[in-house]
Amino acid sequence: QVQLTESGGGFVPVGGSTRLSCAASGVGFSDVVGWFRQAPGKDREFVATISWTGVITDYADSVKGRFTISRDIKNSVDLQMNSLKPEDTGVYSCARGSFSRSPATSDYWGQGTQVTVSS
Repeated sequence: QVQLTESGGGFVPVGGSTRLSCAASGVGFSDVVGWFRQAPGKDREFVATISWTGVITDYADSVKGRFTISRDIKNSVDLQMNSLKPEDTGVYSCARGSFSRSPATSDYWGQGTQVTVSS
């Protein structure tokens, strides 16, 4: 049974940083874990993905160079978010899926955590 639990987030000033963590259990060696976000009134969108081995990563163009996804030895997938912008505001969820960037290919999801970027 795959279980994913997010932590971190909250209120962050424009230009600030925060770190999200996704505690994962039941994830296999060949799996892929990603972060997605959903802003109010918008569809859920891809943010970043990492192979469970930590070797392969992928980022949305909107976060490339500002966000870093990593796999921790404690079986968590972290998302370091720097130079935050108001448009980064949303509910961030981690999920087991694929490198397709589509939320539809993810089968297990965490409950999500709110990130609000404001001045």
